[in-house]
Amino acid sequence: MVHPAVPGATVGSDRSPADARDNRVAAVVEQFARAWAEADTPPDLPAFLPDSPAIRRVSLIELIKVDLANRWSRGTAPKRLAEYVDDLPELRTWPLPPDLIYEEFHMRRRAGSSAQVAEYTAAYPAQAEQLSEMLATDDYRSTLMTASVVPTKLDDLEVGQTIDDFDLMTELGRGGFARVFLARQRSMQRLVAVKISQDKGTEPQTLAQLDHDYIVRVFDQHVLESRGLRLLYMQYVPGGTLFDVLERVRVTPAAQRSGRLVLDVIDSVLAGKGEIRPAESQTRARLAALPWPETIAWLGRRLAEALDYAGHAGVLHRDIKPANVLLTAEGIPKLADFNISFSGNVSGDSPVAYFGGSLAYMSPEQLSVVHPDREGTAADLDTRSDLYALAVMLWELLTGRKPFEDDAVTGGDRTTLDAMLERRSHSPRALPYQDLPRDCPESLQRALVRALDPEPDQRWQSGAEMAQQLEVSLDPRARDLVDPPPGSWRLQARWLMHPIMALAVGVPNVLAIWYSHNHNRALIISKLAEPARQRFDQVALITYILCFLIGVVVTVALSSRLWLISWRMGRGRTYDADTLARARASTLQLGMRTMLTCFALWVISGVVVPISVQATGNHLTAESYVHYFITQIVCGGIAMAYPYFMVTGFAVRSLYPMFLQQGGLGPEDARRLRQLDSRSTFFLATAAAVPLLGVAGATFIPAADIPAVIVPLRVLCIGSALAFAATYWLSRTLEKDLSAFERIGTPPSSA
Repeated sequence: MVHPAVPGATVGSDRSPADARDNRVAAVVEQFARAWAEADTPPDLPAFLPDSPAIRRVSLIELIKVDLANRWSRGTAPKRLAEYVDDLPELRTWPLPPDLIYEEFHMRRRAGSSAQVAEYTAAYPAQAEQLSEMLATDDYRSTLMTASVVPTKLDDLEVGQTIDDFDLMTELGRGGFARVFLARQRSMQRLVAVKISQDKGTEPQTLAQLDHDYIVRVFDQHVLESRGLRLLYMQYVPGGTLFDVLERVRVTPAAQRSGRLVLDVIDSVLAGKGEIRPAESQTRARLAALPWPETIAWLGRRLAEALDYAGHAGVLHRDIKPANVLLTAEGIPKLADFNISFSGNVSGDSPVAYFGGSLAYMSPEQLSVVHPDREGTAADLDTRSDLYALAVMLWELLTGRKPFEDDAVTGGDRTTLDAMLERRSHSPRALPYQDLPRDCPESLQRALVRALDPEPDQRWQSGAEMAQQLEVSLDPRARDLVDPPPGSWRLQARWLMHPIMALAVGVPNVLAIWYSHNHNRALIISKLAEPARQRFDQVALITYILCFLIGVVVTVALSSRLWLISWRMGRGRTYDADTLARARASTLQLGMRTMLTCFALWVISGVVVPISVQATGNHLTAESYVHYFITQIVCGGIAMAYPYFMVTGFAVRSLYPMFLQQGGLGPEDARRLRQLDSRSTFFLATAAAVPLLGVAGATFIPAADIPAVIVPLRVLCIGSALAFAATYWLSRTLEKDLSAFERIGTPPSSA
């Protein structure tokens, strides 16, 4: 809005819009104002002066007014009129207009500078009488051709005003650089949160493209270039912030904290805004029932997912702190205020004053960026820095205290930042573990501690990895698998891999050899001549020994690398993501590879033994060939189906969880888990078929030979039936374990 001009104004409010001269001057002024809105440094004023003598003088006066307004209101190299006279010689050809002097006087005063009327009447004696009249009142009325080129001050914004498309209804929050209002967007007839800040740069358009359940949805931004303001309007989230929760945590005894505390804070915030408390829902009911450590994991998992999503979109947050996490009425956290801009050289402010409380949540590399003497730049930061800040915030919510005692740090910028960096340089073993609740799950502690490592390469490499560790804390079965209770056999079994594998594979194979020997002796060997019987026994024994040794060598080869990795991990060694991914894949395939080796060796023996006996000149009938081969296939089924579940159960329950402590599951892991589940169904069917094959085979035995094999057949049928019952129980347990791992790898994206 253009205010009425004061006496003596060069440009009055009664100018006719149709006046061509005025239109040309207005175009020059608007162009210069736009240049100021888009630049961080003052534009070159002489470059905007028109060549036409008809409008040059009045354009110069108006451009100086715009320049004065921007320099003094922004605090960017303010200038006095005397300096303009020195820089622009053509100003000396005539006295300065009173309205230009009037603008400088009021710009200085509005910027907090001391400007006295007597000073101006003395400096400009020719205009003293007119200046005395113009400067006699503090009621400032702009003389600019377009008054809106003066940037609006944030402090001038008030509830009830309309700015652009938004009716400001109530103030939601404010900081040193922006104010946030609940507003009604007129064009869409909806409630939004509007963040209004001085337009001092370009917000990344990527923010409006972020669409995630746990990120505040940014609809769009309006840049009011003529007023120097940026309006970022976004989804309205009414339930307060995690800062409100933190304040309640600090006054609530640890034993009384639970998920209900979060909901109580949200309901209190809603009541304070006059909003109705939401009806109970499944999400609120689940959150209310969670113990406090699991509540932190519940919140943290969602925020880690949000950071992972933003990181893949190329957006960093850089200002994770409780005040920047909003809560819905359901208790769902949403990240807000993404991608603040900063550098180590903050104009007009010290880093400590500029960032304030945000410093306490920053990673060491981010503190180095804002340190005046460090060489780091914002380009050195990545998602791991945001995860560090997230871990600091979650630790503070969990314990009521930050992991680093920065409150006692005092002094100037360098002293403060040096002390903060020194505190964060120590090993994670130096963290105040005594502050953690006694019922804090190991997975939650591990998630926070690793994210707080001073070396970015030692932290979680993505938000997805950290989110999975936090999800482990929320899934009782997964938590029991990944972090077995002290004294659990699964902990001890990790170091006894080879003996366990030997028993799991060896015992069924020895029983299968006993059955094969007795069954074939009764139906085949006993009917041969004495030399042939001896030769058959010799060949069979040698074959069994060789196959057994080959099986042992293959089994050891398949499990040795896994044993070595798990042994080193138990002693604190860390591995990269690719190595862990290969170890997880090998673990899930251990049972199948071992059992296929055993089955293949039984098939080989079923072919080699009869051929070897025949090659020595001993005659075997075709019926004996077929019968011996079928017997070996049945024994191969015994040696394959039952050990498979013992080996796979050991691998999944004891080894696989260990590899989840240092890395996250990816899509390929989820696919392998599903494959293993399907594969187990096949092996379960094989285990069920073994006694049936034994019974079916007995029907082809001549009646006269039945008494000779009745004992082996009974042992086969009864033993297989009992083994199948145990196998079925193992398969159901395995199915539940695999489901737990799948839940970790693909947690629900909704609340």
